[in-house]
Amino acid sequence: MMDSESSNKDCLGWAARDPSGVLSPYSFTRRALGSDDVSLTITHCGICYADVIWTRNGHGDSKYPLVPGHEIVGIVKEVGSNVQRFKVGDHVGVGTYVNSCRDCEYCNDGLEVHCVKGSVFTFNCIDADGTVTKGGYSSYIVVHERYCFMIPNSYPLASAAPLLCAGITVYSPMMRHKMNQPGKSLGVIGLGGLGHMAVKFGKAFGLNVTVISTSTSKKEEALNLLGADKFVLSSDPDQMKCLAKSLDFIVDSASGDHPFDPYMSLLKVAGVYVLVGFPSEVKFSPASLNIGAKTVAGSITGGTKETQEMINFCAAKKIYPDIEIVPIQYANEALERLIKRDVKYRFVINIENSLK
Repeated sequence: MMDSESSNKDCLGWAARDPSGVLSPYSFTRRALGSDDVSLTITHCGICYADVIWTRNGHGDSKYPLVPGHEIVGIVKEVGSNVQRFKVGDHVGVGTYVNSCRDCEYCNDGLEVHCVKGSVFTFNCIDADGTVTKGGYSSYIVVHERYCFMIPNSYPLASAAPLLCAGITVYSPMMRHKMNQPGKSLGVIGLGGLGHMAVKFGKAFGLNVTVISTSTSKKEEALNLLGADKFVLSSDPDQMKCLAKSLDFIVDSASGDHPFDPYMSLLKVAGVYVLVGFPSEVKFSPASLNIGAKTVAGSITGGTKETQEMINFCAAKKIYPDIEIVPIQYANEALERLIKRDVKYRFVINIENSLK
């Protein structure tokens, strides 16, 4: 690298240097703005469990130095000559991926996350120019306009950040499996970043929402803070028995290992069980599935089309994630607290006021 280039490291970020996952300040160069690109000044970035996994080399493929963060919001500072959808000053979001082939059946349907050639993740992936993508724990980012989302000016930027992963990860399967039918009943397992959004969407769709948790301490907040209709302690056989065959849908956001048969027994005939968490295994009796003609489905995050629909829906219905805003200097402690599930319900880094 030439001296003139090396001195042009104008993007400030926080990066992990090794599998300890410890983040510290890091300067680097973003790719030049292309004709179809949007450059945005990052104001906020949500903290997702993916940040824990990849900073600590949880999948054995981490490329250090690694800048995490894929719940990104900010303000457009520059646009390429071909950009139609955005202008300087617009509020925009960037989610879990920043590129895809744009030519396969899934890309053509706005489901780029399922791109046949694999979508390019916002951090720790190889971008079109051969560089490693670096995420939102940074001062700005350059992204092709296709993978940017318009955030209405009325919607607070800090609140928008968790929508870009936690929000769309539950919204997408809820829409796919028609969990937007008023009067139907929804069970939500796990009350973290994803689960609390499933409760909020369920209520906005007019569903009767039951939170199912291993922790009694979640009861008060589930009912009073998030507005769930019912709370059931999964370790209490009597409470679980009362809930048997009563739910049309279940969204399971728990990533810790847990048994599936007890939860499957809560579904009505033809009920749908969607898994959005990543436990180490999924194991249940065939009878839990076959008797009652139930469906078990998996899901990851959503495509660009439905991500924009979800953002617009949240703005229209005034649905806001519950967040704890922290400075970038608190990122390491926030990740430790996330591991201990000590957050209600999503950390959001205030990039613009703390990353200097």
